[in-house]
Amino acid sequence: MSTTDLDRLCSNALRVLAMDAIQKANSGHPGMPMGMADVAYILWTRHLRHNPRNPRWPNRDRFVLSAGHGSMLLYALLYLSGYPLTLEDLQQFRQWGSKTPGHPEYDPEIGVEMTTGPLGQGFATGVGMAIAEKHLAALFNRPDYPIVDHFIYAIVSDGDLMEGVSHEAASLAGHLRLDRLIYLYDDNHISIEGNTSITFTEDVAARFRAYGWHVQAIDGHDFEQIDAALTEAKAVAGQPHLIICRTHIAYGSPHKQDTAAAHGSPLGEEEIRLTKEALGWPSMEPFFVPKEVIAQYRLCIPRGEQMEAAWRDRFERYEEAYPDEAAELQRRWAGRLPQGWEQAIPRFRPEEGAMATRAASGKVLNALAEAVPELIGGSADLAPSNKTYLKGKGDFQPETPTGRNLHFGVREFGMGAAVNGMALYGGVRPFGATFLVFSDYMRGAVRLAALMKLPVVFVWTHDSIFVGEDGPTHQPIEHLVSLRAIPNLAVIRPADANETAAAWRYAMEAEGPVALILTRQKLPTLKETATLAFERLSKGAYVLRPSPLERTDLLLLASGSEVHLALEAQRLLAEERIGAQVVSMPSWKLFEQQSHFYRLSVLPPTVPKRLAIEAGSPLGWERYVGDQGAVIGIDHFGASAPASVLGAEFGFTARRVVERAKRLLIG
Repeated sequence: MSTTDLDRLCSNALRVLAMDAIQKANSGHPGMPMGMADVAYILWTRHLRHNPRNPRWPNRDRFVLSAGHGSMLLYALLYLSGYPLTLEDLQQFRQWGSKTPGHPEYDPEIGVEMTTGPLGQGFATGVGMAIAEKHLAALFNRPDYPIVDHFIYAIVSDGDLMEGVSHEAASLAGHLRLDRLIYLYDDNHISIEGNTSITFTEDVAARFRAYGWHVQAIDGHDFEQIDAALTEAKAVAGQPHLIICRTHIAYGSPHKQDTAAAHGSPLGEEEIRLTKEALGWPSMEPFFVPKEVIAQYRLCIPRGEQMEAAWRDRFERYEEAYPDEAAELQRRWAGRLPQGWEQAIPRFRPEEGAMATRAASGKVLNALAEAVPELIGGSADLAPSNKTYLKGKGDFQPETPTGRNLHFGVREFGMGAAVNGMALYGGVRPFGATFLVFSDYMRGAVRLAALMKLPVVFVWTHDSIFVGEDGPTHQPIEHLVSLRAIPNLAVIRPADANETAAAWRYAMEAEGPVALILTRQKLPTLKETATLAFERLSKGAYVLRPSPLERTDLLLLASGSEVHLALEAQRLLAEERIGAQVVSMPSWKLFEQQSHFYRLSVLPPTVPKRLAIEAGSPLGWERYVGDQGAVIGIDHFGASAPASVLGAEFGFTARRVVERAKRLLIG
């Protein structure tokens, strides 16, 4: 297919809309949309399988703008192609309440597949999408019925490739041979501070070939080279694909092309006028788009409707030939859990003995894996410690893509982004695991999961100083409070095996991300939790054991491994005729979502003397203990010693709790 004048006009329309919208907002990044307009036009009109009339068509190609600062490129593509985005929406770029924020925000109804902007994360999240695609295709496709059959495309920038998470994700993708992954690299040689040669001189092609990728290098402004490279990438099996597109930032601008000045600032009205003249644009009127350009892009609509209709016809025949598989796939696409899945969750008895909550989690997870076949995930090379291996479910490897155990390697950030991508893709319920202290490495991905409200589960074990001999490098202190600060993330630190089981039940039904914070050390299974945990853990806090006396002198609040300390302290205090009520508080987030009256029932204002106990930073507990309460926490790093020694040295014993409680009552 040869390039025509109309093709040039169509790609220039992307440049013009980007320039005009950014100028009107007086804010934005025009250089990247102008530089990648030719690549994007060829991709969207000649290769991308999509239907603007049904942005959620399950077998659509996925498109991720990892270089999210170039958001106007995506918005212009969506508008021109006929998605539910209007010219008025483009004119409201970066304004309050608009559909066109400064960086793309997840909105599948208008065709935005994920929230991007933090560089590297779109790259890594796309790898998760490709994992889900490969897994579902292996499970459900049958001869002559390629029901799951499409590609994941992304536009990535030099910033994406510099960020460490892209290295993690690229290495994993190459190992897994994710051949439905096609990334277009905007190699424009410019970053915010100047030419990329000041920091970025590696051989990108050699690097990706070393990872096992299929690599091509093209002129990003030559339509036929772009077309041919995409055609070749789709034909080469067994490798993910990187197409290095040599482009010019702010292409067409007489004074801003190939300069850092075009990266993050409007071009200015005079430069826009000169650019439109240089491009041969037919009008100086802002946001003007010729009718023939609209018509050319809108050919995506009948073409997409035909693609989807052909696929739906194929699916109907598939449904007749394989009714069970079709029903299962439709259930997964709808996000419905299997009927009766919750009955698989075990309950634990005190006589079964003490059990680390990581071990209880492993038992629950394996029970759920039998009842919920879409449950899939893995660990950052710590599955034996995290207890996250799904027994008998196979490993996801290039030769065995139906396996449900993912081996992410020591790539925590890449893992976090990949499970986000799997959740965005749909049809699977993903989880990822590592030690709590290494959640720091994942934080960017966790934040995006919360921002997009993705149903992912983060399993973080070895949750306190009671890790013991590994020492302060592996002992979390500030992590709980820092994770609790993330909006939309439900952080749950269960007190025993039953609270852990109830936490998994909540996580499976949650509409956003859930963090399970689990112990390395064994904890007693409490008799009350066999009932109360399943009734009240989802409320975030509950009265675990009322005062054994006729009165309540103080409240003992705790989470996780410190709950059993509170219970032992309650017993010792009762011997001294001091009535303490024990509140298990596994999740601040869930507790804050409850009614005012429920919160008062758990933390009655008539009992102002309150002592919170948690083997982590005390920051934040003051909201619950009030100005007459106190907190037993740890605001310094730990030490290398047996867990029992650390508990005694740092004040986490029942006797020390009793002493602090008595001082509190006296004071």
